[in-house]
Amino acid sequence: MHRLASFYSTHSSNCMAVFMHSRVKNALLLVTLCRMYRVKPQSSQLTFSQVNHILKSNEYSYKVRAYDGKNLSSVIGFDSNLLPANVPSEDRRSAATCMQSRGMLFGVFDGHAGYSCAQAVSERLLYYIAVSFLPAKTLIDIEEAVDKEKPVCPILQWHKHPNDYVNTESGKLYFNSLRNYWQELIDLSDVEQMDVKTALIHAFKRLDHDISVEAQVDFNDPFSHHTPLRVAISGSTACIAHVDGVDLHVANLGDSRAVLGVQNNDGTWSALTITNDHNAQNPDELRRVRSEHPKSEEKTIVKHDRLLGLLMPFRAFGDVKFKWSTELQSRIFENRPELVSGNEYAKILPTNYHTPPYLTAEPEVTYHRLRPQDKFLILATDGLWEQMHRQNVVQVIGEHLTGIHLQKPLSGLSLTLGQMHHLLTERKARASSGLEDNNSATHLIRHAIGSDEFGTVEYSRLLKMLSLPQELARMYRDDMTITIIQLNSHIIEAYYKETTYSSLA
Repeated sequence: MHRLASFYSTHSSNCMAVFMHSRVKNALLLVTLCRMYRVKPQSSQLTFSQVNHILKSNEYSYKVRAYDGKNLSSVIGFDSNLLPANVPSEDRRSAATCMQSRGMLFGVFDGHAGYSCAQAVSERLLYYIAVSFLPAKTLIDIEEAVDKEKPVCPILQWHKHPNDYVNTESGKLYFNSLRNYWQELIDLSDVEQMDVKTALIHAFKRLDHDISVEAQVDFNDPFSHHTPLRVAISGSTACIAHVDGVDLHVANLGDSRAVLGVQNNDGTWSALTITNDHNAQNPDELRRVRSEHPKSEEKTIVKHDRLLGLLMPFRAFGDVKFKWSTELQSRIFENRPELVSGNEYAKILPTNYHTPPYLTAEPEVTYHRLRPQDKFLILATDGLWEQMHRQNVVQVIGEHLTGIHLQKPLSGLSLTLGQMHHLLTERKARASSGLEDNNSATHLIRHAIGSDEFGTVEYSRLLKMLSLPQELARMYRDDMTITIIQLNSHIIEAYYKETTYSSLA
C-alpha cells in the first residue's frame, strides 16, 4: 500500500489514482503507461526459467525437528517468501524458535517512507518478545553472564533465508537497549510474571520507545540507512504470531493480516481472520483515534482516509513525526539537517498537528485456541490482500497442501477425448516443469499476480507482471511478504483427548 500522501506532480497523482481504481483498468492502461515510459515489452520479456528464478529467489522452508520419530510441536514447519515491488523492498520477515521458553515466533513487517524501520523491527522485536516471556531467574542468570563476560545461553534460534539482510552496524546499540530492558524487568521481578498478551504488548511498546530514544541521541554515520534517526523517521507495521501448543496469540499493528485456514468436515476450506486492520476502513479504529483527541480535531485528524491526511495505518512503529512534539521535532531536525536533506516526508510537519502523539505502537492482541480443523496460519503484508480475497487465499493454499490441484477429477466437464488428453498432458507437464511449487508461499504469490478471473495461473499474465520496469511495478502492486505456518493436527487433537481424559479421571 502506498502509505504516504504523494508528493508527485498532479499528472503522476492522476496516473496513480487511475491505476489503483481497478484491476481491469490497470490491465487496459498497462500498454499506455509502457509507451509513456518508452518501455519496449519485447525487449523485457522474461524466459520461463527467469520467471521461476524471480519467484523462488527469496523462498524459505523450515521443518520442525522430530524426536524419536515423533514431532511433538503443534507446528510442522513453515514456508515463507518475499516478492519486492519497491527497490529495495520495504517489507521484511522474521521467524524464530524460543530457546528458553516454549513456542515459535513468526512476523511480517511492512515498511513505509523507506525500509529502515522495518529492517530494525524485524531484527529486534522477537528478542524483546522472548525476553518478556522469561522468568526473573533466567533474566538474572543472563545478566550475570553478560556482566562477567561469560557465554550466554541463546534466547532465539533464528530461521533466516541467506537473502535476509542483517544490520551489523547497530548491533552494539541494539544489544545495550535490550539489556536495559531486561534489567528493568529484573527490577520489577517482585511483580507477577506477565502473561503472553501483556508480554507482547509490553515488548512492542518498549521497542518503539527505544527507537524514539535512540533517535534523540543519534551518533551514527549520517549517511547510513540504519542511523537511528532514519529508523525513527520511517515507519513499519508488524504482525506477529506466537504458537505454543494449542495456544495461538497474534499481535498486530497496522494492516498486515493473520488468517487461519480451516478444513471443514466435508473437506472444503474456510478462512478465519484473526486480526483487524488498523486504518480508516475499521470503524472501531476510527472511533479510537478520534476519542483520544479533542472534539475540535474531529474533522482534521483523519482526512482522505489517512491519519492527518498523510498516513494510512493508524498504528505503527517509528513515524516519530506523528508522535514527537513540535518542539522536539524542530530541535532534532535542525541539529541534523543532513538526515532530512531531500527527504520531503521528514521535513514537512503534518497540518493540524496540535495534540501529539497521534500514532501508537500498542498492538491489538488476539487469542485463539487451535483446533484439529485449523490446518495452517497465513501471515502476510497487505500486498497479498490487495490482490486476493482471504477465502481464495485459503482455498489456494489448502488445495496446494493437500494436493487437490493435481488430483481433481475431470468428470462432470463437457470435454472431448482430445480435450481431456490435452488437460491431462498439461497437468503432468505443470507438475514436472517447476510451475508446481514445493513452497506454498511461492505458490500463493504465483496465484496472486498471475491468476485470471477463474483462479487459474496464466503464464502470460505472470510474465507481464514480472516484466514491469521498476517505475511501473510499484504502481501496479505492492511488496508482498508471506509466511505460511503448517499446523500439526495430530498433536492438537492429542491435546484435546488428553485434556478430556484428565477431566474425566
